[in-house]
Amino acid sequence: MDTEREEVYERIPWETLEKKGGDHQWMVYAVAGAVTLGALAYSFTKNQPAAAPTTPAPAAAVAPPVSQPSPSTEAVVTSPIVVAEADLYAVDPERMADQAAAHAEWFAVEYISYDGSERSRETLETLLPAGIPAPEAPEGTQVFVDWARATQVIETAPLAYRVEVLVRSLVATADSAYVRQPARLLTVGVEVGDDGGPRVSGVPEVARATPPAQASLSLVELPEDVAARVDPSLGTVVGGIPGADDTWQVVIMTPGTDGVSRPVVVRP
Repeated sequence: MDTEREEVYERIPWETLEKKGGDHQWMVYAVAGAVTLGALAYSFTKNQPAAAPTTPAPAAAVAPPVSQPSPSTEAVVTSPIVVAEADLYAVDPERMADQAAAHAEWFAVEYISYDGSERSRETLETLLPAGIPAPEAPEGTQVFVDWARATQVIETAPLAYRVEVLVRSLVATADSAYVRQPARLLTVGVEVGDDGGPRVSGVPEVARATPPAQASLSLVELPEDVAARVDPSLGTVVGGIPGADDTWQVVIMTPGTDGVSRPVVVRP
């Protein structure tokens, strides 16, 4: 048995032993390489410059801001703004006059108008001074205001005005249609209250308006050549007004869409 074992060992090929020895050798090389790479990595990391610090900025840059006094305290301590009493009550005179004129026109329309309705009566009572009775009229009376315009605004005192309003109205009764009335002049007192709103300060004065003086305009007979250039279908020629450079304004009576013929000017 021993002899067979020796024969078996004697037949082990030497190349087998060399191969195993070679594997062990390569393992040694691999371990040595890994150690070398690790040493190089450690050396490289250690030689790198230190990263920028992440600490806050210097104390001078991050110092807490100096506390500031509140605006109201600063205004009182330094130089307070002094507003004169006159400035507190200063208003635009033109704007206030326009406001008084508009309010007087509104009041004049409500004051002259009359339809017998409760709503109209309540509206007028809110515009009249307290304690002043509303207008009264016979049953069936209707008053319609054609137009109302403020013609003059006079300041009688601070924020107090006298406004003159021209009013033209039409009146119908139970037995007649609407009839145009002569223009009337209402003098309305208006004052501006503490709330900034205008109000009628008294009972209005009512008078018949006086027409303004008439302008002088004389018509002359047209020359034949000028009259020949006027279209006869426009209306009846009543005269003309001569102008510079032999020009003419021809006045004719021409009917309107309502059937009323009125004097108008045409240029031939």
